[in-house]
Amino acid sequence: MTEKPFNYDNVKGYTLEDADQEALIRAQNECTFMWSTREGWPVGVIMSYVWDQGCFWLSVSSLRVRVQAVERDPRVSISITSKGVDHPGGRSLTLKGKCEVLKDQATIDWFLPRLAESLRPGDAEAQRLFVQLNNTPNRRVLKVTPLKRIGYDGQKMRKATADAVASGRSIGPS
Repeated sequence: MTEKPFNYDNVKGYTLEDADQEALIRAQNECTFMWSTREGWPVGVIMSYVWDQGCFWLSVSSLRVRVQAVERDPRVSISITSKGVDHPGGRSLTLKGKCEVLKDQATIDWFLPRLAESLRPGDAEAQRLFVQLNNTPNRRVLKVTPLKRIGYDGQKMRKATADAVASGRSIGPS
């Protein structure tokens, strides 16, 4: 019986393990935050986040249209890659979740210093100024609770490809 060719299209075996997912989320502090417009169009922007309590926390002004969109339809997605951080390359993660728009001062007071620390590590004065400038009456915190994940580990795929080539398997559609 002939061995099936290595199928470069099938990526099911290259999922991101739980520990690698957590490490990626903690290594990165930027994501693509995606929501739907009233007309159903998908839209996304790059945003900074804090990962805490199993949720993504993001900061936004209530004047941004994404706030009204999320209040209308809380289904959102977040996408993260390993690009630009000290983490093994070729990894990505997309999470579908529900988003809450929080405006209570206690949440804002908890969140802004955490975000400032993430964005301005080791610079107390820059952190203080960041919190001061962002603590406005229009400030909102988006809390995204993940419900489903789609992870990809490019390192697993590179290894499987190298193993297939080393073993002499043909590479192509199965």
